[in-house]
Amino acid sequence: MIVDTRRLWLRPVLPDDADLLVSLDADPLVMRYVSDGEPTSRAQIVDWTIPRARAEFAAHGTGIWTLIHKPTLEFAGWVALRRPRHGGRKRELELSYRVPRDLWGRGLATEASRAMLAAAFTAHPAERVFAGTAPSNTASRRVLEKIGMRTVAGAPDERADDVEYQILRHHWLLRDGTRRSGNPGGRHRLPDALHGS
Repeated sequence: MIVDTRRLWLRPVLPDDADLLVSLDADPLVMRYVSDGEPTSRAQIVDWTIPRARAEFAAHGTGIWTLIHKPTLEFAGWVALRRPRHGGRKRELELSYRVPRDLWGRGLATEASRAMLAAAFTAHPAERVFAGTAPSNTASRRVLEKIGMRTVAGAPDERADDVEYQILRHHWLLRDGTRRSGNPGGRHRLPDALHGS
């Protein structure tokens, strides 16, 4: 599934994306709220992150999508819509995203996340999408609030340092269901250079 938004193409992550993901995670400011600035190892990305995302996409249509910035055809980070690692409730998905520092403040994380919510509630039977972020990560909190998510009062959280946000299907339908962002489930032809192998 290729998702097409105003400024982005979102396509499922490929093995050829490893160098891009390694480079993104090498920036300590990008990783500040993820791992206290520590980079993700190449081995973890190659041997675990990408294969797990591709397996999840093959089995469930969820996983990690690579963001391609249409005006420049450059890598613009990723957005993920995943089945929760903790097992959680049925019919819920976890949203996350990561954007290179030189693209911060342009609304790309918001645009990609909005498209993933539309996919979650139209192409998948999700009843709830949630996300966690550090209380002091005001930029990420702003993204989640812009796409209609709200904090979960008293939610149990494995990572006590995080604030959990959520949006339920019926809230999304009331808010965005009639003006969907992107084209979830739509198939589009990407420029050949973006396909990878």
